Amino acid sequence: MSTTTDREWRVNISEVAKRTCNPIRQVVDCMKVEPCASKHVISLSIGDPTVFGNFNVHPSIQESLIKQIKSCKSNGYGPSHGLLEARKAIAKKFTIPVAPLNENDVIIASGCSGALDIVFNAMFDKKHTLLIPRPGFSLYRTMAEAKGFNFREYDLIPEKNWEIDLQQLESLIDETTGAILVNNPSNPCGSVYSKEHLLDIIALCEKYRLPIIADEIYCDMVFKGNTFYPMASLTQEVPIIAVGGIAKKYLVPGWRVGWALIHSRNGSLDKLRTAMISLSQLIIGANTLVQSALPDILLNTPEAFYEETILQLEQNVKLSRDILSEIPGLHVVEPQGAMYMMVGVDIKMFKDIKNDVEFTEKLMCEESVFCLPGQCFQFPNYFRIVITAPSDQLQEAYVRIREFCARHTKQ
Repeated sequence: MSTTTDREWRVNISEVAKRTCNPIRQVVDCMKVEPCASKHVISLSIGDPTVFGNFNVHPSIQESLIKQIKSCKSNGYGPSHGLLEARKAIAKKFTIPVAPLNENDVIIASGCSGALDIVFNAMFDKKHTLLIPRPGFSLYRTMAEAKGFNFREYDLIPEKNWEIDLQQLESLIDETTGAILVNNPSNPCGSVYSKEHLLDIIALCEKYRLPIIADEIYCDMVFKGNTFYPMASLTQEVPIIAVGGIAKKYLVPGWRVGWALIHSRNGSLDKLRTAMISLSQLIIGANTLVQSALPDILLNTPEAFYEETILQLEQNVKLSRDILSEIPGLHVVEPQGAMYMMVGVDIKMFKDIKNDVEFTEKLMCEESVFCLPGQCFQFPNYFRIVITAPSDQLQEAYVRIREFCARHTKQ
């Protein structure tokens, strides 16, 4: 007779779990990244503005949360798709005359990634295809693979400030295509699309009757000389689901509240709205404490707070551009917004570096500067820098990068 000691337990691993793999982890976990023992690590890899302590939440935002804590009225469950007053505040904040919103057009989720999760689950089965950018935010690919639906990557052109290759994008569209995802401003590129380019994208979607998923989490994080245009503001025909949240603009990524805004043109997304509300019930909604503070956060935070954030980012962009663009073997694509910079590596100029992964591996081992290789974003021979570190830390990192490149450049 067998005993529990000689029989295996019936623990199954789901196919979803087996399919789930973040491309960043897939690349980074295989890298040899032991830091140089004599130099402190400067990590320019994490898209979290709070890491170094130089970007902090505004005191009024803190007070709005403290007020809700003291009220003891926000400790319970709320509607799975979001508290009514929070949805009203989001609708008021983002409504515009050509694309009006009300509370019924808002689904609140656990962060912007939670909103994307609901949208993807509502829109795609294994027979459907989503078109996503390359280079692009790695979670798009992760979610598609985990959920078992198809994706195809359309190319962004670095020589055109990462505009979409519209001809190549159009070549990917077929009868399985369910939507085109547009990330503007962009992670990892820091690009901000012109009104004209966005209209060209919209025209393509109108031609093929395809809805747009607009990832606009970095809305308004735009540098001088550029303008952010919500995609919904540029069309009254194409149905648009715009996702966003408080993580980046308000410098609170750990508070985990995001949303999807449903711009249902002529009722085209009404059934999708119902499906998304149903799916929101899987986890019984986002953080109600932060939701309760949303009216204050969204509608009463001083404009000076955003201006100071942008100014600091712009100064870091200038510092980064001025130093890195002078280093032989590197090519800077200057960002127009968000928190990122993509830097090209001319592999031919280096004597003992064969690709971007090896570049970032050796940079970490020799100089204790950690950046993400472009292969994390399906775009080899580039690396991504997060520009939120204090200027002195950035300057030191760039001095180390210059010394590293000089050592490895062909003579």
